[in-house]
Amino acid sequence: MKKVAIIGGGASGLLCAIYCARKNLSVDLFEQNQKLGKKILVSGNGRCNITNEHLSSDHYFSQDPKFTNYALDNFGLTAFSKFCKSIGLLLNIQDDGKVYPLSNEAKSVLTLLETQAKNLGVNIFVNSKVTDIKKILLKYDAVVIATGSEAASHLGGGSDGLEFARVFAHNIIPTYPSLVQLETDAKFLKKMAGVKIKGEVTLLINNQVEKITQGDILFTNYGLSGFAILDISQSVSIALSEYQSVQVSLNLLPNFNAQKLSAHILSASKEIQHITLHEILCGLVPQKIANSIIEHLNLEEHRSHIDTKLSKKIANALLNLRLNIDATHGFRHAEVSGGGVDVSEIDPKTMESYKQKNLYFCGEVLDVVGERGGYNFAWAWASAYLAAQSISITKIC
Repeated sequence: MKKVAIIGGGASGLLCAIYCARKNLSVDLFEQNQKLGKKILVSGNGRCNITNEHLSSDHYFSQDPKFTNYALDNFGLTAFSKFCKSIGLLLNIQDDGKVYPLSNEAKSVLTLLETQAKNLGVNIFVNSKVTDIKKILLKYDAVVIATGSEAASHLGGGSDGLEFARVFAHNIIPTYPSLVQLETDAKFLKKMAGVKIKGEVTLLINNQVEKITQGDILFTNYGLSGFAILDISQSVSIALSEYQSVQVSLNLLPNFNAQKLSAHILSASKEIQHITLHEILCGLVPQKIANSIIEHLNLEEHRSHIDTKLSKKIANALLNLRLNIDATHGFRHAEVSGGGVDVSEIDPKTMESYKQKNLYFCGEVLDVVGERGGYNFAWAWASAYLAAQSISITKIC
């Protein structure tokens, strides 16, 4: 019987183990943590955005994004849904294409994956950190590196998989945090910490518009978070690594234009008796933001007289709040990592290394990172499926 070692008990490792075991292979799965699937449990704020209905290489970043095409074509939503049903997991497809477990609970995803693996006879070894990849290769007919990336180090993320790849002279594309919060030294923002609004974010690199996103913006002690921020973070990481100038422009009231907002501020000042600047702004944005904008513009909150010039200045601060971005919030806080094992050295149809026979890579350890919305899970599932299929049909030499 063919013996397979899978290093990493996350999404890609578990699915690969299940498919290998279904082909009656002997599977040993090694996980360095005390428990499997820690990143699965925290995904989607505990809901687990498990995949997406609209899968294509357009949603991925890599030295070669088209590397993902074969895997996604062969294990897209239909095939993945069939797999999920086979382990008792039903899915709920949202209008925006995001897919969640019907239970709306990440814990149920991990429970069913782990139960299926154990029922199929997969030998699961937790608290088992692999350090000698050559020794493992000598003991097994095939080895799968599904170690994930450096993202979320507190959940077990690390560079082990990259180090294993280096042993066999694989090229490593420099890694960077993605789907990560952003840091700025704008001190007035600290007073907004904890406030979340829906707004528009414009990313400027070297003063040129790179990307515009809409959605939640969360103000923090260190800078910015929220979905609209995570959606630009991949581009920010790349730009910062190249020492480019990075700014964001926040539109805190995207339903207004400058003329309409300025006119409202001016008319409120004139027509509402005794109203202060602070009170005018509190009618538009949360109080913490109102206070911070007043501080940022060096104005007095009790000021009641506002002229046309000042109303335009205030409107501009609300619709085009420019902030310098100094750094991302780092790998520890990132959901995923970009960069990784160079995909030009991996067979896109099997996930086997071109440099070392019977060595396979799947998931985030490869130079493939997806947008927010279930795309990174989709890649984990699809690449793991290809690896398992290849291992199951390859003859022992």
